[in-house]
Amino acid sequence: MSVTYNFAGKVALITGSSSGIGAATAILFAKSGANVVITGRNAERVSEVAKQCLDVSPDGSKALEVVADVTSDEDLQRLVDTTIKTFGKIDILVNNAGAVAGGAGLSDNNYINGFRQVLKMNLDSCAPNLSAYCMSKSALDMFTKCMAAELGPKGIRVNNVNPGAVKTNLPQAAGLSDEIAQTFYDMYGKLYPVGRYGLAQDIAHAIVFLASDESSFMTGTTLLADGGHLAANVAFNPANLKK
Repeated sequence: MSVTYNFAGKVALITGSSSGIGAATAILFAKSGANVVITGRNAERVSEVAKQCLDVSPDGSKALEVVADVTSDEDLQRLVDTTIKTFGKIDILVNNAGAVAGGAGLSDNNYINGFRQVLKMNLDSCAPNLSAYCMSKSALDMFTKCMAAELGPKGIRVNNVNPGAVKTNLPQAAGLSDEIAQTFYDMYGKLYPVGRYGLAQDIAHAIVFLASDESSFMTGTTLLADGGHLAANVAFNPANLKK
């Protein structure tokens, strides 16, 4: 059975929505009638996703394009100001933008710079190895609970989605080749109980559900959409990517 949502008249701002999970989420919101704000650092990809949103919108809802870098305080303020100026409000905020830097470990001379950049992208906007990535995402889990408690009395719900291995361009952005990236996904697909790796649309459906009235009694929740990653205690071994 296909689930449909009605976000007519709502405004959804999705960071990092020029590709991957963010793009799939924006398109699903648009398909459900929402006005969407598409943002990312690549103007061409932002425009491509905005066009896809307009193509699937059932009632001619808008797709606002804002080229911005969420690690820049000035860009973040401009993103919010432009959205408010255009739509007068923000009903739904999806903090999707994220990064994982590749390659370096503690002994690398560039470790600290890479570590700070990942934390800035993953935390300040809402690793040289996976430590910064994991730390920043764990912090977001607790941040979600704190914000849910603080903002609940104002009628604002705050939830979080923890995905498993989802096929996007993140490995390539971290410096991996297409071949190694596919090896990464295939490895997880064989280990996951569901028998496959995730797709951006899988996470988009989880996000849209949490933004809908159907989840109105849920706040401060971390929703697992991981193909059974944690249930099966699937371990990540970077050495497997070098074989």
